[in-house]
Amino acid sequence: MRPKTIHRRILRIAAPSIVSNITVPLLGLVDVSIAGHLGSPAYIGAIAVGGMLFNVIYWVFGFLRMGTSGMTSQAYGAGDAEEVTRLLTRSVGIGAALGLGLVALQFPIHQVAFALIHATPEVRESASLYFRICIWGAPATLGLYGFAGWFIGMQNSRFPMFIAIAQNVVNIGVSVALVYGLGLKVSGIAAGTVTAQYAGLLMAVLLYARHYRRGRRPVSWRGVWQRSAMRRFFAVNRDIFLRTLCLVFVTMYFTSTGAAQGEVTLAVNTLLMQLFTLFSYVMDGFAYAGEALTGRYAGAKDLAALRRTVRALFAWGGGIAAFFTLLYLTGGEGFLSLLTDDADVVAASGQYFYWALAIPLAGFAAFLWDGVFVGLTATRQMLLSMLIASICFFTLHLGLRAHLGNHALWLAFISYLFVRGAVQTLLRKRIAELRD
Repeated sequence: MRPKTIHRRILRIAAPSIVSNITVPLLGLVDVSIAGHLGSPAYIGAIAVGGMLFNVIYWVFGFLRMGTSGMTSQAYGAGDAEEVTRLLTRSVGIGAALGLGLVALQFPIHQVAFALIHATPEVRESASLYFRICIWGAPATLGLYGFAGWFIGMQNSRFPMFIAIAQNVVNIGVSVALVYGLGLKVSGIAAGTVTAQYAGLLMAVLLYARHYRRGRRPVSWRGVWQRSAMRRFFAVNRDIFLRTLCLVFVTMYFTSTGAAQGEVTLAVNTLLMQLFTLFSYVMDGFAYAGEALTGRYAGAKDLAALRRTVRALFAWGGGIAAFFTLLYLTGGEGFLSLLTDDADVVAASGQYFYWALAIPLAGFAAFLWDGVFVGLTATRQMLLSMLIASICFFTLHLGLRAHLGNHALWLAFISYLFVRGAVQTLLRKRIAELRD
């Protein structure tokens, strides 16, 4: 295989994935924007609280997409058409079942979540209404995770991009109609979000029926729910689930620790983390390409193509990290000024800005290895690297916070990113497909 072909395949998957990553937050942004014109800051607070809660819930269940992507790409590479179809049925079915479980458990989830969230009575009432409506979108959202992972595993990241764009269009149209046409306010915003979620699931089904169903082979239900296949499915997803929990704990600890240091420090950390988020949208696109292509070549037993793909991914990753470092060095402070005109926050951000400059070079390897490990379903190694990095994060911060303050938090975070990539680089030797 020529190098140009490898780079072309990487970009064919990475580019639409980057667009999808950028459009996903727009669902929440549209809700906040509409709430911001309802005449009371309580509506903005309600959408922010409710949106944060669902972000955490769905983030935890992100393993459905990742696990499905890795296993599907391997079956695709091996030419196992029956297993490809079984994986779609299995992952979408399990996702929808988990979503129904969230609906059934909505009362205890609501009670626990709002016991931990401190809000004014007005915000709490509206946020509760938003939660009670949006929870009904859980089966669609988690079912769509299965479709998204399956499409990527089939080397097709365009369909998830189309679905993400369509969801935003539906969300805007329905929310505006319900809020401004019928005066439903928060309930209208929530209904628009749920409608968009089910519209996305319907679109996924239609895209599958139009482009994939015709050539598929009949699959027995016994094969879909076979014990050995289910054991592997849950073993892979268990490791990703635990890895995601570590990631959630680190992220929430970072935010809560910044909040404990005062409003200005919290604002500075929040703004600087936007630079990390922007970089992550791009690197996640190349991680998705890693999932799809390394899984494909592992399934096909084409170890030469697999190794060339990993080298090409890291060539792209290193170049992008260098570009973002230069971009932040020359224009990062101007970008922060666009996000806020608070002189105190802008001034304080200068004390910590060099930490943001370290993010791309410290973190790009972790993103890429995550994609490679998911594609090879080497999820145990990925979990181990996350555990070691998380221990490093908490140890560094707790040991240095008395001396370095908020700098200790950033040092711990940058070290956490670097250690993830470094440990995964060492653990790659334990993956048979990458051995020389």
